[in-house]
Amino acid sequence: MFWKILGVIVLVWLAFAVLGTVIKGLFWVAVAGAIVFGIYWLFKAITAGSDRDLTKL
Repeated sequence: MFWKILGVIVLVWLAFAVLGTVIKGLFWVAVAGAIVFGIYWLFKAITAGSDRDLTKL
């Protein structure tokens, strides 16, 4: 019984370690994606300023 409990604890610990590493890596990918998307959105908003037709609102 002791070895089963110890095995479960070790498996849970390993799962948390792997999950934490994956989430930590994906966090920075998400931050970089948000920055790139924000720059693209800003660029499109600036360059599309002359193409807008406000009479179609």
